[in-house]
Amino acid sequence: MAQKEVKQRIASVKNIQKITSAMEMVAAARLRKAEQRITALRPYAGAIRRMTRQAAEAAQNVPNMPLLEDRKEAQRVGLMFVTGDRGLAGAFNSQIIRAGMRAAAEHEAKGREIVYFASGRRGVSSLLFRKKEATGSYTGFTDRPSYANAREIAQDLMTAFEDGKLDRVEVFYNHYVSPLTQTVTREVLLPIAQATIEEADQVEEDLQTREGSGHSALTEYEPEPQEILERLVPAYLEISLYRALLESTASEHGARMTAMRSASENAGEIISDLTLQMNRERQAEITQEIMEVVAGAESLT
Repeated sequence: MAQKEVKQRIASVKNIQKITSAMEMVAAARLRKAEQRITALRPYAGAIRRMTRQAAEAAQNVPNMPLLEDRKEAQRVGLMFVTGDRGLAGAFNSQIIRAGMRAAAEHEAKGREIVYFASGRRGVSSLLFRKKEATGSYTGFTDRPSYANAREIAQDLMTAFEDGKLDRVEVFYNHYVSPLTQTVTREVLLPIAQATIEEADQVEEDLQTREGSGHSALTEYEPEPQEILERLVPAYLEISLYRALLESTASEHGARMTAMRSASENAGEIISDLTLQMNRERQAEITQEIMEVVAGAESLT
C-alpha cells in the first residue's frame, strides 16, 4: 500500500473515530437521564404489580372481567418485542429478536398460534425480514418513551385479550443492570394469574422474613376488591409496559455507549497500526534512496 493510500485511510479512520466518540458522549448523557427515570419508576411499578395480584387473589372470581380469566389452555399467544428505533448498539436489538423467536418456536411446537407485536423500528423490520406480520407496530419514541406510548400499547393488548384474540401475552425487553450489562427478560403480562411479578415475590418474602411468619398479613379492601380491580388491572398493564420501555431505553443507551467506546478504541488501534506501517514504508523509501545515491557515487569513482 502506497504512503498516499495509507494517509487517506488514516484520515478516514480518524473521521470515524470522531463520530463514534461523539455518539458515545451523547449516549452517556442520555443514559444518565434514563437511569434516573427507571430508578424512580421501579418501586412504584413493583407496588402496582404486587397490589394487583393481591387484589386478584382476594377477589377470587370476578364477573365481566376477561383480563382476570386464567386461560391455562392458551391457543393464541401475543409476543411483544421491545427494541430500539436505531442500531449501532451491539447486540441490543438482535438478542431480543432471537429470544422472542425461540419462544415463538416453543409455542408453535405446542400447536399455539403466535401474534406478533413490536416497538422500535428494528423489531418491526426484523419481523418483516422474517416474513412475520406485526399485528401491532409502535415506533418513533424509543429514545424517550412516555406513559402515553405505554398506554397505547396496553390498550391494544387488553382489547385483543378481552375479545378472545389472545389467550396469553408475553413481553421481551432488555433489563438494565449497568452500561456493560443488559439482560434479556421474558415476562408474562396476561393472564394475571400467570403473570411474572418478581418484585412482588421478593417484597412478600422480605415481609414474611421481618414478620417471622410464613403467612402474609391480612389485607382489608375498601371498596371491594372487584371495584378496585376495575381500575387497577389496566394500570397494572400500562405500568408494566412503561417500565419495559424505560428499561429498554436505558439498556439501549448503555449498549450504544459501550459499543461506541469499543469502536473508538478499535479505531485508535487501527490508526496506530497504519501510522507504524506508513513510517516503515517511508523509512524503506529513504533507505532505498540512500542506497541509490551511494551506488551512483561508487560508480563514478
